[in-house]
Amino acid sequence: MTTPHIAIIGVGMAGVTCARTLRQAGYNVTLFEKSRGLGGRMSTRASAFGGFDHGAQYFTVRDPRFELAIGTVPGVCKPWSANAVRVLDPNGRVIEAGLPGGERHWVATPGMNGLVKAWAAPLVEDGHVQLQTRVTQIMADPLRKNGWQLQTESEDGGQHIYAGFDKVILAIPPAQAQTLLLASGQSAMAKPLGDVRVDPCWTLMLAYPQAVQPGLITIGPQWNAARSTHHRIAWMARESSKPGRERIERWTAHPGRPNTSTTPPIGSKANSSRPFQKSPESVSRRTMPRCTAGCTPKQRNPSAKAICGSKIQASACAVTGAWAIGSRTHSSRGSSWLWRCSKNVDPPTLTLHD
Repeated sequence: MTTPHIAIIGVGMAGVTCARTLRQAGYNVTLFEKSRGLGGRMSTRASAFGGFDHGAQYFTVRDPRFELAIGTVPGVCKPWSANAVRVLDPNGRVIEAGLPGGERHWVATPGMNGLVKAWAAPLVEDGHVQLQTRVTQIMADPLRKNGWQLQTESEDGGQHIYAGFDKVILAIPPAQAQTLLLASGQSAMAKPLGDVRVDPCWTLMLAYPQAVQPGLITIGPQWNAARSTHHRIAWMARESSKPGRERIERWTAHPGRPNTSTTPPIGSKANSSRPFQKSPESVSRRTMPRCTAGCTPKQRNPSAKAICGSKIQASACAVTGAWAIGSRTHSSRGSSWLWRCSKNVDPPTLTLHD
């Protein structure tokens, strides 16, 4: 009997976890990713000043299955001393200090994408991960009964078809999944994805190269993370305080809940990634030496505001992803849930496995 071959589109935590689980169960898997690296929401942006975790900032370990999973790659995940997360008023003053103790904050090293990379390493080594390969269409395989093939496009515009798959799993954001399903003639499966609403998120990345020099005390707040009540900034974190990071003083900031009437659409000129630049003098001289700054909308699907669930017609295809079951990192680890459509169910139904 031929071992089933599964195609997985997306190499974030959900996609890689799904691939690992299927491989351990004896299936053949191949992953496809349009970007240059692995990680998805567990993103890390490299720069001349050090890395920035511009996706998930940290994670907690509440699910024993997740604890076992991170134990399979010893030394990759380390506790982060966040000095009890502070709460700031709209003017940036500390109004509440987080209680000591409680849940530990964990980060992957040398960046948050390190965990996904470590999990995917055996798959990469065996050649089962196709990076910089965007899947443009899912089609029936004419040479394989009940099989599937993927039409793909590389960064240089090259076209290629990968064939011989028994199942296809989409572990990508809902908007991307909907676009792909529509292009593949799966309008019934694509329709409920239109009801999933996600909040876009900008990430501001700041570096202060002169804040840490030999013989000088680090300049800046004496805490490493804070939540803010300001309507524009909701979270700030000192990247350089995380274990395994470079020493240059670096911060990331995430905004508060966006005003959807003024948020520029993804893909618009106003929503494109900006490189690191010198900041205005009026900003750089306030509390720290001159800084460099960058801004990116990389974390485009941080949280789903609504989950759709309805009976649909499709075949041998599933949609999964971190966006579907919550904002926590260990939620995306629980990729045991799938929106699954089966040819053998009459009538065809969409079921949610948690």
